Amino acid sequence: MDFSFVVTVKNKIRAWWKWFLSLLKRDWELSDYPISIREHEIDPSHVDTRLKQHRYTAQIVNWWVISGGGDTKTDALEQLQKGFATVKAEKAKDGKKLPRPGRRVEIEFASKERVNAHPELAEDFIRRVLNLDWAWVSDESSLWDFHRADDNQNFIARIKEIYGVDVSDIQSAKLWEILYRIATSRVS
Repeated sequence: MDFSFVVTVKNKIRAWWKWFLSLLKRDWELSDYPISIREHEIDPSHVDTRLKQHRYTAQIVNWWVISGGGDTKTDALEQLQKGFATVKAEKAKDGKKLPRPGRRVEIEFASKERVNAHPELAEDFIRRVLNLDWAWVSDESSLWDFHRADDNQNFIARIKEIYGVDVSDIQSAKLWEILYRIATSRVS
């Protein structure tokens, strides 16, 4: 029998059961959600220092964007709990409810309003700096999303070379901030 089929069926049963139990209360905690824990093989040739491989990943079934990773199942669950607590606090701050346990949660994309303020520049930046034919970028995208190095120095140098603008002081490395700096330096 196909292992992925078995996992899918188990996740569907977990989701259904947790959904049913969620009808009995209104304030949900992580324990009210169906959780899937997966073990991964670690690649011994992996030498990346910034992006760590995790032996275990814990995720909320049907709400896959919240996850946690660690060297043990406990570590992964602790990271999942931190992520869940952050999302729960953000939703409470915004006056939004948590999704009902077991329900499928659609991915919410970040706004592109700031990036779209300079569409031609963004397209040129993606092609010339990131060296990509295209990329979906949002106001939350940063230089860190486009490489595995320990710092952004290669991109910062390329930006300086191409646009003549120093962006090394932009701590967040958010693309919208970089694009704004480039755009406003052209006007000056």
